[in-house]
Amino acid sequence: MNLPDIPLFSALRERMSWLNARQGTLSQNVANADTPGYGARDLKAPDFEALLRKSANSGEASSGLRTTNTRHIALQSSSETGGFTDYAAPDVEASLNGNSVSLEGEMMKMADTQASYQAATNIYSKAIDMMRIAIGRTG
Repeated sequence: MNLPDIPLFSALRERMSWLNARQGTLSQNVANADTPGYGARDLKAPDFEALLRKSANSGEASSGLRTTNTRHIALQSSSETGGFTDYAAPDVEASLNGNSVSLEGEMMKMADTQASYQAATNIYSKAIDMMRIAIGRTG
């Protein structure tokens, strides 16, 4: 059995990918906090219901392309946000120079993103540990 085919690992991989892309977007906001006219951006969270539907349908035969080697088809989008939808997310009203980034707000979002990423890695680790126990390899 291939780990990415297990729905839990697939969902965790998607979540971690989104959190990674969001951290990059938030970092750009912080880096441009003093740039005149810069508007704060954020990423739209993946739709959990759509992820569940996709996971439920993954057992059925699909007509889409399938990879047999990771080098055959690039699985990641080449865009900066990793294929996730970004949107304008001003933290505050724009200042006199037109910038709408609040450093405090961005730092809070980054801390939340970091905590969520840590939680996802902990769940991933615990799931691996349970699989090891199930197959009799505890070390």
